[in-house]
Parts: sequence; structure tokens; C-alpha cells
Amino acid sequence: MLCLFDLDGTLIDSEHGITACVKHALARLDVPTPAAEELRRWIGPPLRHSFAPLLDHDAERIEAAVAYYHERFDTLGWREHAVYPGIEALIGQLRSAGHQLAVVTGKPQHHAAPIVEQLPFGAAFERLYGPHPGSAHSEKATMIAAALADFGADPAGAVMIGDRDFDIDGAVANRVNGIGVLWGFGGRAELEQAGASAIAATPDELAALLLG
Repeated sequence: MLCLFDLDGTLIDSEHGITACVKHALARLDVPTPAAEELRRWIGPPLRHSFAPLLDHDAERIEAAVAYYHERFDTLGWREHAVYPGIEALIGQLRSAGHQLAVVTGKPQHHAAPIVEQLPFGAAFERLYGPHPGSAHSEKATMIAAALADFGADPAGAVMIGDRDFDIDGAVANRVNGIGVLWGFGGRAELEQAGASAIAATPDELAALLLG
């Protein structure tokens, strides 16, 4: 089976790094920072999508905010994460069982690559898919389609695993089973509404779903 994994909120807890970079960008633009709970919702959607309402949908200011975000992310933010407990064991089990693994993330590929490479299980992933740096859209559906083509996988023999509705939307668009996880930044209602075929509360539950 082809197992496609989201990165932030699924493999790694990147809340501190992402929110610190958002705060940095808003401070550079002299814009008040939203409450912590609101900032959690920024993890998953494209940055431009999240910055837009705070910046009056001003395209120039949105691009400046994205640039300021990456100013900090490139030096500090990409290191500020932790692997969720149980994930390393899960990835090892999937590899031992012969499944093919890839990462499909909302992070631009050149930002995600160093993160995946330094994960203790990073070598288990055969490919990494990320959107174009200038994109204002999630592109999960496009990236999942590319993964199916690259691996020569039938949609019925693939699964997309993620914590946000964007992940499930991309799976549904490709007739791939989307499994939602509850240890990230989404929630059960969001995942169910998007059409998740199953939901796992822990990596052990996810292992049971994937390995039978």
C-alpha cells in the first residue's frame, strides 16, 4: 500500500516554530498577534490564506508577511519541532510490512526537505511533495495525484494520513481513503465533515488501521 503522510501535525509537532514565525512576521508589519488558539489554526493551511484577513487582503503586504515568516523559518523555525510519540515505531512497522511511504505537505518542498531528512526515520520516505513556494492554495489534491502517478498506485491501494481537512479533501478528490489523526491541529468534527474514511486518536490506532 502507498501511505502518504502529512508533515505538520501528523509526523511532527511544529506548533512552536510555526507560530513563532507568524508572530515575527506580524511584528515586522506592526500587526497585533492573534490569540494562541487562533494561531493553532494556521498550522496546515497555506500562509497566504491565513495572513490575508489580518492584512486586509492587501497582496503586497501578504507577500511581505510571507517573506518575513520565511526570514525566521529559514534560520530557526525549521528546527523548532518534535516528533510525536509513537510515530517512529509506526513508520518502522509500515516499512517492515513492505508499504511504500511518501510525505505530502503544505510546506514548500525546499523548506520541508531538510526537516524530513533529519528525522530519525526520514530515509523511510521515498518521495516528498510540497507546493510551489508562490502558491496561495493547498494543492494537496494535485500532489496526491502526482504521488499516485509516480508510484503507479491505484487509488484503492493508497491512503492519505493527516490532521486537517485539507488532507482529507485532497484524498477525496483522488478517490483515496483519507485517515484523520487527532493528535495534530484539526479535530474530529473537521475531519469527519471533510469525509475522512477513518479517524485515529493515537499512532497505535493508526497502526491498527493500516496494518490490520
